[in-house]
Amino acid sequence: MAMPSVSTPAAPTAVYVAAVPLRGPKGPAQLLMSAGYSLGLWDLQHFMVLLRPDPVQAQALVFDFQPRDPEDVLAALAVLSRSEIPGVVRRRTVRRVPNRRCWLVGRCCCDGGDAVAAADRFSEQWPTGLVVGEHDCRDYTNGLVEVLTGEKRVLESLRLSRSGGSTSVSGAAPP
Repeated sequence: MAMPSVSTPAAPTAVYVAAVPLRGPKGPAQLLMSAGYSLGLWDLQHFMVLLRPDPVQAQALVFDFQPRDPEDVLAALAVLSRSEIPGVVRRRTVRRVPNRRCWLVGRCCCDGGDAVAAADRFSEQWPTGLVVGEHDCRDYTNGLVEVLTGEKRVLESLRLSRSGGSTSVSGAAPP
């Protein structure tokens, strides 16, 4: 007599925050941003959310918000003057979660448990007028992580953990 198969519930999706160098126009601006990233200057980094729905697979989905053309000189001028520029919310797949400047910030606890669908809904509703320092990748990252995990102001928690302060972010470690 065959035993009925028992399915195990899927593990909640792992939610990460990653930092990469800001992109800018080729030349001195791009060199400045790369140097700032190399030195770990928090304000010269681009933040994004990674979801790893399947712990068995290494690949992850990346969600982020950036200028439509980050290498455009006019975009750089708008950033300096704090003017609004067209932004774009992106979703793409990466082969693996980065091992540098990437922090596990929690597991999805959103209604229905479908982190990808929740991230897609959040992204569809995100206003795409980008103003650096007011409505940028940091705001997008904080908002999406809050929707997925309930963690508020995750970037502030990560920044405090880097400077020796305590943090409630689970699994966060300095790069």
